[in-house]
Amino acid sequence: MRRLRPWALVLGGLLFAAAAAGPPRSYPHSAVLDGAAAYRLHWGRRDSALAFRLEVRTRGYVGFGLSASGGMASADIVVGGVERGQPYLQDYFTDENRVLKKDPQQDYHLEYAMENSTHTVLAFSRELHTCDTNDKSITESTVRVIWAYHHKDMGEAGQNYHGANRGTKSLRLLNPEKEEVLSASLPYFDLTNKDVPVPDKDTTYWCQMFKIPIQHEKHHVTKVEPLIQKGHENLVHHILLYQCSSNLNDTVLDYGHECYHPNMPDSFLTCETVIFAWAIGGEGFTYPPHVGLSIGTAADPQFVLMEVHYDNPSYTEGLIDNSGLRLIYTPVLRKYDAGVIEAGLWVSLFHNIPPGMPEFVSEGHCTLECLEEALGAERPTGIHVFAVLLHAHLAGRAIRMRHFHNGEEQKLLAYDDEFDFNFQEFQYLKEERTILPGDNLITECHYSTVDRVRMTWGGLSTRNEMCLSYLLYYPRINLTRCASIPDIMEQLQFIGVKEIYRPVRTWPFIIKSPKQYKNLSFMDAMNKFKWSRSEGLSYNELVLKLPVNVRCSKTDNAEWSIQGMTALPPEIERPYKTEPVICSSSSCLCCSLFLTLLFVVHVTANTLGNIGPFVY
Repeated sequence: MRRLRPWALVLGGLLFAAAAAGPPRSYPHSAVLDGAAAYRLHWGRRDSALAFRLEVRTRGYVGFGLSASGGMASADIVVGGVERGQPYLQDYFTDENRVLKKDPQQDYHLEYAMENSTHTVLAFSRELHTCDTNDKSITESTVRVIWAYHHKDMGEAGQNYHGANRGTKSLRLLNPEKEEVLSASLPYFDLTNKDVPVPDKDTTYWCQMFKIPIQHEKHHVTKVEPLIQKGHENLVHHILLYQCSSNLNDTVLDYGHECYHPNMPDSFLTCETVIFAWAIGGEGFTYPPHVGLSIGTAADPQFVLMEVHYDNPSYTEGLIDNSGLRLIYTPVLRKYDAGVIEAGLWVSLFHNIPPGMPEFVSEGHCTLECLEEALGAERPTGIHVFAVLLHAHLAGRAIRMRHFHNGEEQKLLAYDDEFDFNFQEFQYLKEERTILPGDNLITECHYSTVDRVRMTWGGLSTRNEMCLSYLLYYPRINLTRCASIPDIMEQLQFIGVKEIYRPVRTWPFIIKSPKQYKNLSFMDAMNKFKWSRSEGLSYNELVLKLPVNVRCSKTDNAEWSIQGMTALPPEIERPYKTEPVICSSSSCLCCSLFLTLLFVVHVTANTLGNIGPFVY
């Protein structure tokens, strides 16, 4: 056997020590990936790379990956562990048939490994963009993380199937770090439903009035946490909190009622201003240190309406729910009051998507006209957006919020190119963005209806669609909704409708001619039309050019003068030109690492005898 040269022994020992040394920095984000808390993920940004730490209840191999679909097909995977005291970490990928293959370009770099009597811990890093076609780029979009583990190590188990020890979870890996400045002793109050009977139907919106307990003295809400009843994580789809009229009294607190129902209390109609939004999969929201949700003054909400969307597609009977929100607050005031603007497409049948379309784009406009009037009167120096919640339903595939200033497109305000209906949470912006009078905002939603045979309509049900953005900003102004809906008559003309019965006495209205649509409703006629993929594409081109009806609302059901007027959508470039990705070559990284190690060898070769054992 050929003897290793001394420097090679030193280098090997140093690599071993590098894996054995503890992680050099903290991981600001963490998530439990399984229900039994056996698999914990920690992660954090490291310049152009992302560092991961896995803590898994096993002494065998640990698998971790990134997948476009949340499944094993065409996934980017790393497998590692500690076998007989030796660490291992291997970069793999799978093809479309889920066959596991070793990646010729190894882009995951082991930093630390440990095994004790119960757990395996691995720390490693990877560049966000690797130039490797077998790797998945890590962006600000939703990432579907896949995970697995086995009771045996890779060398013993080979590619043995991991059985039930696997799963997927959607995360936003590049969400900026939150500045947690909250004291554990801060007071809070809960807004929760009390034994709400959830009907055995697919969609229910339940509304309940609450009175804010903080009165006569200003405080700031600094954090809002969801309180989802255990076992109801998939039942509670979203929760909206609305500010209601200050002229109400305590009699409105007596009972809840189904929202948008003919018999719901009139007091519900006074609640139009969204002050907070949470959606399925999201966690608690912490306001930045200089901003808070104001409560306790005459201008703040005294009564709020909590709207809970229950999604019950299996029509399960006998469900009783007690979910809601917890608001944590402080008497130590912050510099700015936060506000919320709902932007995008007004939820209505005017928003519709043909069946069988692999790609269909809808746009909701927060128009120049609305922002010019509202910001010009309230805040001519602009407002500052610090977080955005993008919202769609089951057909949603991607959402982008485009921002235009003086007609020129700016960097995307927010985006999610891999939208997951079951994971919707506020995106903290890396840098606050200023919105000025004369700006345009466009919420651009991409849908797929390839598995549908009838039109998809804008509406409240999960099977309907929405295209909305909720902007959290400061300082608070009197603008709560900045949205649009496309003109309806040209949509009808596309399918050949000549005339409708006027005056319009029913909704959806009734068609008068031509003969094949006579006495049909708008919805029935659109469903009767023979939609082909080419017809759908032509219809999409038409809809994006149609004049839009402007929605520009204040609090307390008031409206800016531009409300209801018609505007032409701006001329914009489609599709949006994404910024070029700058990727890092793994081979260059390895060269850099090698040179660094050689330097360390030269300086510290005499200290290697002090390195402790690797396995604990």
